[in-house]
Amino acid sequence: MRFCLPRLTGGSVAVLGAVVLLLPFSTRAQVHPAAVVGTVRTSTGAAVEYATITLHRAADSAVVKTEFSDAAGQFHLAPSVGGRYLVSAAQLGYGRAWLGPLEVTAAPLPAPLAFVLTAGAATQLKGVTVTGQRPTFERLADRTIVNVEGSTLSAGNTILDVLGRAPGVSLDANDNLALRGKQGLLVLIDGKRQPMTGAELANLLRSLPAEQVSTVELITNPPAKYDAQGGAGIIAINLKKDQRLGTNGSLNTAYGRGRYGKFTSGLSLNHRQKKLNLYGSYAYANRQSFQELDFSRTYRQDAGTTGLKTVQRNTPRGHLQSHTWRAGADYSLSKQTTLGAVVSGLSSQTPSKGLNEAAYFDAQNQLLGRSISINRRNLLTPNVAGNLTLRHLFPKDSLGTPELTADADVAHYGITRTLDLATTYQAPLTTTPGTLLGDQSGTLTLWGAKTDYIRPLRHRLRLEAGVKITQVSSDNDVLFVRTRDGVSQVDRGLTNRFRYSENINAAYVSLTRTRPELTVTAGLRGEQTNATGRQDVGQTSFSRHYFQLFPNLALRRTLSDKHELAFALSRRLDRPTYNQLNPFRSYVDATSYRTGNPALWPATSVQAELTHTFRHKISTALSYTRTNRPVVNVYLLDADQLVASTDVNLRTQEYYGLTLTAPLEPAKWWKLYANAELFFIQFQGLVDGATPPAGQPGAIISLNNSLTLGHGWSADLNSSYNSREQFAFQTIRSFGQVGAGVQKQLGKTLIRLNATDIFYTTPLRVTSRYRVLEESYRSAQDSRVVTASLTYRFGNDKVAAARRRATGAEDEKRRAATGQ
Repeated sequence: MRFCLPRLTGGSVAVLGAVVLLLPFSTRAQVHPAAVVGTVRTSTGAAVEYATITLHRAADSAVVKTEFSDAAGQFHLAPSVGGRYLVSAAQLGYGRAWLGPLEVTAAPLPAPLAFVLTAGAATQLKGVTVTGQRPTFERLADRTIVNVEGSTLSAGNTILDVLGRAPGVSLDANDNLALRGKQGLLVLIDGKRQPMTGAELANLLRSLPAEQVSTVELITNPPAKYDAQGGAGIIAINLKKDQRLGTNGSLNTAYGRGRYGKFTSGLSLNHRQKKLNLYGSYAYANRQSFQELDFSRTYRQDAGTTGLKTVQRNTPRGHLQSHTWRAGADYSLSKQTTLGAVVSGLSSQTPSKGLNEAAYFDAQNQLLGRSISINRRNLLTPNVAGNLTLRHLFPKDSLGTPELTADADVAHYGITRTLDLATTYQAPLTTTPGTLLGDQSGTLTLWGAKTDYIRPLRHRLRLEAGVKITQVSSDNDVLFVRTRDGVSQVDRGLTNRFRYSENINAAYVSLTRTRPELTVTAGLRGEQTNATGRQDVGQTSFSRHYFQLFPNLALRRTLSDKHELAFALSRRLDRPTYNQLNPFRSYVDATSYRTGNPALWPATSVQAELTHTFRHKISTALSYTRTNRPVVNVYLLDADQLVASTDVNLRTQEYYGLTLTAPLEPAKWWKLYANAELFFIQFQGLVDGATPPAGQPGAIISLNNSLTLGHGWSADLNSSYNSREQFAFQTIRSFGQVGAGVQKQLGKTLIRLNATDIFYTTPLRVTSRYRVLEESYRSAQDSRVVTASLTYRFGNDKVAAARRRATGAEDEKRRAATGQ
């Protein structure tokens, strides 16, 4: 049976979405109910800023809408339809307060609501009892939120492990992240772009303990405020921020055991008083790992006949040791102005030693000989970054509170990569044994400045605008020395120096109009890119200068109290990162290496998505993306018949997707989050004279069960399944994983025990076929791990309600929560 889908252009999808959204809706939705307004204060009368105000259906307490209180403690909720509602107010460190039921009609309520929050106490609504905790996964219109902090499976793991279990996220054998089956992601840590991909990015995420992370946002349709980079979307990693008064902190330690041990520990401290907040954290990781890489290669001659065959086994063992630290301060210059500064760093080393055993056969499968390689490598990454943030609230007027945020960032990433590859050959091969020594040192410097302005306007309009400038400079120097017959000499063909510079100047404007039945956001971002690269040896250089516009449109329409439609259309960009352009080699064994491609061009894409939401919970989304010049990873033969893993541009990529999300509650003690991504990807283009095979349907299915067992006990059971997939020239066999965890709260101490990849089903099996090369491999890692962890919190549990550290990412989270 052949799988076929209609070929839709971005314009046809946009027209389809607009037609659906303009269909007549029910008479009930045409009634404009009055807004629910009120104030939130503490028992001492102080206004509570950024309290979470939630509108619930009275029948089942289901969440309908969420908003935040402003600096004066005031809030404004605009229900889509009239009806009977409950309203709650919550802030960390205070009990949740409830009011209602309220009958919301076109007529205003008799008086504004007045919430009084009491520290450490809960307010119970007569006749209604609401219990529970934040779910591990939350689905919003344009993103999925992973609540790392409350997950039992995150304890003792890295943020890369957490991402591997997130809905729709996958990681291939080359450490490339994909979302919904698409590669090309922008990764942000506390709103700051990480200018790296592949193995470099994976090593950074492996060095970041999950205990330092609060949430991860998987943003599939970013608004204009975000960088245009990331055709597949954005992964925003938000670190923890303590809001408690006085001096307090937490201490955590964890030990996991797979084949080898994995130890992590950390300490966070925070001191907060009226105008000043000081905070800091430190984490240490000592994690041993292994990889088993078994692969076979068939080399084909020009006529298509089989030539040489090889069967190889690589078994490297790595030992990551990292120190992660962060220190910062926030100071209130006045009630309207806050100044913040933060400095963070990472120092890690990852020495590894690998054994490669290879056997060589002719076309008749006759043994030609064997080779053995010992590969000793080390990777050192001293990184440091700093940020200054200024946030100013203008005087509130009848329309709201205008806000201005300014950020300045600087980061320095160092890298030292050493190689000691010694190879010997066995008869009947007569090749002379040899050693290849490599020493690569480099620096990557990033600085940027941006400012964002938010202004409420008349007719329920909201204006957002901003400008941003970033500069990235990379300088890499590599020296290779070969030794044969006791004679060492510099390999002039591999030794080189590569310098890369990238400047991006951007500006955006976005308008949002909110009405009871319809919310529309239209934005336009312009980015000017100037990039240059130069190799010293060979005098090879390139220069890229271009300006592009990136419009986006988002509509959300309420059809009734049960049905809602949303439509998003945007243009995105994937610029090659410095390591994808860097032509230096990183050897895996004597026959293969990884190298960049300075000839890469940026890829542009147009994507559209239509989403239906039922009862504010169950969502179904249809999406389409067309990408020009997509960047894909391929395996090529060089002039010496070595296998080079590199990136190339193909002509086009088309993506069709269907996403189903269902947060269910089979019982009061059981919450189930089910997510399914069904997709079809087709590539067009040539690599070494060959075209990619026809696309195949694929699926990513995940289930997360959260169980409240009582007496302080809770548990998680997570599972995922990735079906067989065709991605460009690679055929990826199905794989999956099952993980489980349990935790117990004992006063201020939290004890957790979890097990990941219980049935050891994550090893990847991939086959790549090209005109002159066919490669099949199995890649397995130390993923089946049992981890025990302990977290102890100390200090004051009270919260300073009117204080928060604001960044561009925080503004986006607030905007998403309000549905604007």
